[in-house]
Amino acid sequence: MRHVGRVNGTALIIAALVVTVGALAFPVWSYADRSGTGEANLNAGSVATRWGPLSATDRDFLVKVRLAGLWEIPAGQQAVERAPSKAVKDAGDHLIVGHTDLDQRVRGVSAQLGVELPNQPSDQQQGWLRELTAASGETYQRKFANLLRVSHGKVFALIAQVRDTTRNSLVRQLASDANQTVLDHITMLEGTGYVDFDAIANGSAATSTASPTGPPAPGRDAPPDPAPAGPTGDVSGTSRPSPAPPGTVDTNRPEPQM
Repeated sequence: MRHVGRVNGTALIIAALVVTVGALAFPVWSYADRSGTGEANLNAGSVATRWGPLSATDRDFLVKVRLAGLWEIPAGQQAVERAPSKAVKDAGDHLIVGHTDLDQRVRGVSAQLGVELPNQPSDQQQGWLRELTAASGETYQRKFANLLRVSHGKVFALIAQVRDTTRNSLVRQLASDANQTVLDHITMLEGTGYVDFDAIANGSAATSTASPTGPPAPGRDAPPDPAPAGPTGDVSGTSRPSPAPPGTVDTNRPEPQM
């Protein structure tokens, strides 16, 4: 594993990207959280559909899924064509396959819901593509892994929020599909060995105002072993943990609804 935590350039890229992506996502996350808003504003921003109410947050989510594919597919193709290492090429391949599939799904969902989608990446996303195009060798691979890893990490939180709160069944299914794809891409990007986890954590902490919670820091004495959690009595379950680990493209999903 390469030690990349001390690369100042990468840290600056990630810190800046965390702030900018967080700023882009803030309007989506803030619909239910802004002072003075609530259920009335949620309903005012929603429209009725045969699949359930479609909120402003839902519509923003559809646009962001589309935008992700518009810049990450060419970024993945560039990695396949230019990256020196197999790990980065493989990550690029997963970006191409995953976002091509998601793009088909989001176009189908948006057509049924009447939501207009963009046809070009945002100005910021185009800037990231230009930044990657201008780099080469080890610098290119580091930029690729960290730019894509930070952007996926931010949208991962958004997907969870939409999956939890949407009242629209089409959006709910798309969020489930996007969750699988983004986790797969995060896993592949981390597998390149170029992701700067210290910079990601520091960048996230810089935008957070919440105090950390949880147990105290470990001391010299080992904590007692926790009791295993499980059912009581004789209970025989029939289900099994999901078989497909992150890092695999085959999700066995149903075909998208068009």
